[in-house]
Amino acid sequence: MSLIRFLARPMLASSFVIAGLDKLKNADDTAAQLSPILRRASESLPFPADEKMLARMIGGAQLGAGALLGLGKFARFSAAVLTLTSALNTFVEWRSADISTKEGRQARRAQLLKNISLTGGVLLAAADTAGRPSLAWRAEHLAIDARKATGKQLKRADKAVRKAVDNAVGA
Repeated sequence: MSLIRFLARPMLASSFVIAGLDKLKNADDTAAQLSPILRRASESLPFPADEKMLARMIGGAQLGAGALLGLGKFARFSAAVLTLTSALNTFVEWRSADISTKEGRQARRAQLLKNISLTGGVLLAAADTAGRPSLAWRAEHLAIDARKATGKQLKRADKAVRKAVDNAVGA
């Protein structure tokens, strides 16, 4: 892992770890803030779920994915989870912000820009292959290598069969 990744991942993840802990500690507040979205989500789930439990799940996902990203474990998957939770958080905070005063509107805009920046950061981390080829590239080149190897094997087999036929005809 490069020095930049070693430093940047924990720095990016720290915000999500703290936010996840806060969501877990204050599940009631989180559920109230996320209520319209969580109500729809709980209705579409195949099992009974209340809003408070879903708020805890989101907080736990944010905490766990942030910790994994910070440690560099399952970094792409963790970043993808954080991208989803960050986008959800951005929407909810934008929707529930106080805009009755000029300061409130400025705070709402600043929070929106911060959330968009964090979402962009984890989106980049989700696409980061750490200098290694992506799975799609590996699969494509594996297929090409397999075709080449198969072609070589077929040529060798063809030569062996022709030689055996020539030996059989000559004998």
